[in-house]
Amino acid sequence: MTLAKIVYGSLTGNTEEIADIICEAFENLDLEVTIDECTQVDATEFNNADICVIAAYTYDEGTIPDEMLDLYEDLQELDLSGKVFGVCGSGDTFYEHYATAVDSFEEAFLTAGAQKGSEKIKIDLAADEEDVKQLQTFASQLVAAFQSI
Repeated sequence: MTLAKIVYGSLTGNTEEIADIICEAFENLDLEVTIDECTQVDATEFNNADICVIAAYTYDEGTIPDEMLDLYEDLQELDLSGKVFGVCGSGDTFYEHYATAVDSFEEAFLTAGAQKGSEKIKIDLAADEEDVKQLQTFASQLVAAFQSI
């Protein structure tokens, strides 16, 4: 059975909701899914997954939230070749540096040798109906990418 691991960081609840939508989409595709808040997990847990997802919010002027920094740094030290990844998160278009933590985590996965399974998704604040559809497509693309390797 294909295993998916979702790790999220959420201040307002928006990114947690995004992670939950992806989790449900994976479950509907018959994947076994584990989902954890970023302070409850170690980056090495991605070694046990086939599909790796990080849902991150961006703090202040474009920085990775403090509670996600260890995960970000440790992720870059892993060898995740043979794994498929996707990154998504919430942001606020009011800020100049919109959802840049998503970009940073995408680079971290690439550094770790994981294969990009879908384009990153940035959601303005809370997920609306259109965003839910986009997140479901994101999950399907990740599964298809894993099945093709």
